[in-house]
Amino acid sequence: MERSGDDRLHWWQTRWFVVFIAVMAAVPLVWPGIPPLVDLPGHMGRYRVQESWDSARWLRDWYDFDWQVIGNLGIDLLIVPFTKLFGLEAGVKLIVMAIPVLTAAGLLWIAREVHGRIPATALFALPIVYSYPFHFGFVNFALSMALALNAFALWLRLARLGHIRLRAIVFVPISALIWLTHAYGWGTLGVLAFSAELVRQADMRGGGWKGWTTGWLFAGLHCLVLAPPAFLMVLWRSGGHVSGQTADWFNWRAKMLWVTMVLRDRWQLFDLACLAVFYLVLFKGVRDPNIQYSRNLTLSALFLLAVYLLLPRIVFGSAYADMRLVPFLFGIALIALRPKPGLPIRRATVVAALGLAFFLVRMGATTASFYLYDRSYDRQLAALEHVPVGARLLTFVGTTCRYRWTMSRLEHIPGIALERRLAFSNDQWSMAGGQLLTVDYPAGRGFNHDPSQMVTQRKCRGEFWRPVDVALAYFPRAAFDYVWLVDPPPYDAALVRDLTPVWRDGDSALFRIDHRAAGISRPS
Repeated sequence: MERSGDDRLHWWQTRWFVVFIAVMAAVPLVWPGIPPLVDLPGHMGRYRVQESWDSARWLRDWYDFDWQVIGNLGIDLLIVPFTKLFGLEAGVKLIVMAIPVLTAAGLLWIAREVHGRIPATALFALPIVYSYPFHFGFVNFALSMALALNAFALWLRLARLGHIRLRAIVFVPISALIWLTHAYGWGTLGVLAFSAELVRQADMRGGGWKGWTTGWLFAGLHCLVLAPPAFLMVLWRSGGHVSGQTADWFNWRAKMLWVTMVLRDRWQLFDLACLAVFYLVLFKGVRDPNIQYSRNLTLSALFLLAVYLLLPRIVFGSAYADMRLVPFLFGIALIALRPKPGLPIRRATVVAALGLAFFLVRMGATTASFYLYDRSYDRQLAALEHVPVGARLLTFVGTTCRYRWTMSRLEHIPGIALERRLAFSNDQWSMAGGQLLTVDYPAGRGFNHDPSQMVTQRKCRGEFWRPVDVALAYFPRAAFDYVWLVDPPPYDAALVRDLTPVWRDGDSALFRIDHRAAGISRPS
């Protein structure tokens, strides 16, 4: 622990303030019935299959679902009791609401353990609780990272109190639970714990060259308690059922983009202006003589930076692997800052007030953004009132080749048809070993899994998306009962003349396929 020299407790260092921050972190998710995160609806479809696997036998005609120990089971496991207590949608919402709360609490707890008190500058890190990976709907990842931050704070606390043996005992199950939530959080915890232990070991040996060189060895020995999940990782990834490549190393163009998208949500100029505040605060830590960096967390941030630079874009078939780390790299770097001893309390109060205002502005903007996304969800999901339970539904969601900062959040809305109507959804991921569900519907080949639900007006270079006219002309009509168009691009109306419209809202529409009139025999 590195104290700033001022032992007085100020308003931003109290427990009540931490509770207030936790409550405010949950506010943006209070209104939406379904958290409007890009991938989340697709995951919710999988949760429904998991819950209804024995009762809705027709799901076995479309999917395979097998419980197995993989490093990606966070909400998949939590939703089992939450569904029994609250229902699936409410259960998902409560779990997802807990993620930004835990992330904020973890950041402040780490800052307190390292600095002795929460420094005023730490408040500027709080907006990362709604970062781009979270908006993307990487919910198991986000939950594992929130747990990893709190576990790291506990690691620091037990070391500060001298409970090294207790730490070794409790972190064997803790590391396993975090790995089970998502392997990424376990890996991040290992990096953070090793960097902190390296500083502690070097200080115990008097610093200097000898202290640091021997510190590496002893830090590694202490971190062996975090290693057991590595055996689970080997068993998971060496299984014959596992697919997914690791590729796209050292894509510097993408890495440069990710550091501009830390807070990407809806309004590009606003999001970039808020990101500029991060850079300004970090720069002030270098130039301002009244602010300094903690050695402990600075080393942690440097380790995370090295991992970010070395990580490929795709790991085991999961894209955006390196991008996911960026917000937490910023978060650790920002809480590394602290006022130097002797800084007038009035100036620290102003810094804290500015940091709090920055956080509240971001929460207000995110709340407004989520409200607008929720309205979009409600408008589109009205179509599901006309979809029978168990229907074979094919969905086409419109997108564009042109890059847009604002994501529609509709890319996986077909998953809600699976969740609410137990209907077939062609947005599910087909990556054996990456999750518990895989698609097995040969009749819909080419149109049975992600990204077949995405359509554009013309062919996009480097993408698998089909032009909407091609999709409407060539999808296997015998394999499906309904076609749902969600904000589609302009298409040739002649391509849907053999389909019966049953619902429409603007450009979005739901069509029924009349198999008898078309002379189509329904596959068994």
